[in-house]
Amino acid sequence: MAMLTVRNLPDDVHRALRVRAAQHGRSTEAEVREILALAVKPETRVRLGEALAALGRKTGLTNDDVELLNQAKDKTPAEPLRLE
Repeated sequence: MAMLTVRNLPDDVHRALRVRAAQHGRSTEAEVREILALAVKPETRVRLGEALAALGRKTGLTNDDVELLNQAKDKTPAEPLRLE
């Protein structure tokens, strides 16, 4: 697991973190982990797989439709790009 060091953290920010951590019943370190996780991975983020599945359900796409698409797909390898 990765480690992170934050330097030059103002005293008032550190105090606020300690208070917030105490209010949530966890250590300051655990509180910072939670804040960072929520900042970079919000619960409301769009998950591509879920979005595509919802789109398929909305349009009425079935497994048979997907199979037909796979059968019709051109499976010949792509030609490499020539830079001449």
